[in-house]
Amino acid sequence: MLSVYEGFFSGGARIVHTDVVLGLVEGGQHHHVLSVHAEMYREATRQRMQDDACHRALTSAGVVVSALDRRQGDPAAFTGPDLAETARAMAAADVILSLKEQPLALLNQSGLPRRPVVVCLHRSDPQNQGEALDALKAAIADGTVAAAVCCAESTRAAYQAAGIPAELLHVIPNGVDLLRFRPDAARRLALREDLRIPASAPVVVFAARYDAMKNVPLFLRAAREWLDREPAGHVLMCGAGMTPANADLMADLGTLDRSRLRLLGVRRDMETVYAASDVVALTSAWGEAAPLCLIEGMMCGAVPVTTDVGDSAAIVTGLGFVTPPDPAAIATAWTEAVAARPDRAGALAASRERFSRTRMIASYAALLDGIHTAATPRPSLPEPL
Repeated sequence: MLSVYEGFFSGGARIVHTDVVLGLVEGGQHHHVLSVHAEMYREATRQRMQDDACHRALTSAGVVVSALDRRQGDPAAFTGPDLAETARAMAAADVILSLKEQPLALLNQSGLPRRPVVVCLHRSDPQNQGEALDALKAAIADGTVAAAVCCAESTRAAYQAAGIPAELLHVIPNGVDLLRFRPDAARRLALREDLRIPASAPVVVFAARYDAMKNVPLFLRAAREWLDREPAGHVLMCGAGMTPANADLMADLGTLDRSRLRLLGVRRDMETVYAASDVVALTSAWGEAAPLCLIEGMMCGAVPVTTDVGDSAAIVTGLGFVTPPDPAAIATAWTEAVAARPDRAGALAASRERFSRTRMIASYAALLDGIHTAATPRPSLPEPL
């Protein structure tokens, strides 16, 4: 298998896809990962491939990771060396996974080896993906795309409405490592002690990159409202760009009380952050499909509160709260979620199998095995004597 990434940077789609690759490797498949860019500039942060947690996880597991000699912002045209390296990687693969549709701009180049491509889709707004939707349609018309994996029903519906044939769209919901993401009283206490948050204080966590889609200003308005109402409350903000070095975020914060709002940036121990929290919040305005933060947070015992975007409402039904994009309503829901946390523990525990990484990887493996079998020529029978 060859997986092609646009680049390595912090984000749920890369975390999910990397976990799928690692799971397939654990099951005996051989994988190579090719990145179109060796360095990305996202969320007010320059992110080198080698510094990324997904890159480290892949290489630690023995997966070969390479990159074209390109940087974000380079001319759109691919060079001869770019295409030669891509051709070598493709020639060694039976099936190619494209992390989202953006890498198809490379895979659609003429003269490359013909291999079945499976496109992994992680958004519910194909119309906002620039030229990538056109690249996907071109690859389908060319017969290159054998399937598209949608991480949510909202993804399938959005891409079908955008003109992608329904028979190519397969839904495999996101899953997480249940051994890693689980309630943990020791982790909860340790992080609270480290951040000097009282054990009894209500805590809301917002795990997202600094991106317009995440609607950070709405979250901050809700946080201001909630902190005014809850004098013991604390808010944690994690993700790329969630640091004082991000001037845009600092402007968004304005006069908000920073003594009870912590900017934690990218964390490698999100299981600990979620376990220390009572509520996992999402205020996105568009684009979400099956937000990883909601699933990871729930599996660690945090009650989810989300706007109705993508499959978010379906994910939290019976487990959390869905709100309109209104700061006062969101703040009220956070308070209700904190109070409901003890009563929701049983339902959250019962939902764990539904959000299992094992289930997700088994579904990917079955789909890829079927595509490989269909693409493998059958041996011809000998001519009768």
